[in-house]
Amino acid sequence: MGKSNQKYTNPIKGFESYFISFESGKNLELMRKQTVNKPLDTEERLGITHIAFKLGSKDAVLSLTETLRSDGFCIVGEPRTSGDGYFESVIFDVEGNRIELLA
Repeated sequence: MGKSNQKYTNPIKGFESYFISFESGKNLELMRKQTVNKPLDTEERLGITHIAFKLGSKDAVLSLTETLRSDGFCIVGEPRTSGDGYFESVIFDVEGNRIELLA
């Protein structure tokens, strides 16, 4: 069974999310953004919007981001600390799916 954190809200972006944490160490983020209403919008879409991989450190995120950039992947979110405290970058995979790399 999962356990939820308190709701994170960014009123400027109209964004809300919850993280559901499981005993295995896995997390599921449930997100809502008021402006997202098109199922196939290329920037923000309904349904599964991305998958995230926890790499363990900021250096690992920076290193893999640069490796993927060198390999020709599109970096759509440069490395940064997000509003909910994660250090992350975001790439598009070969099929256009968003992949988050997290510290």
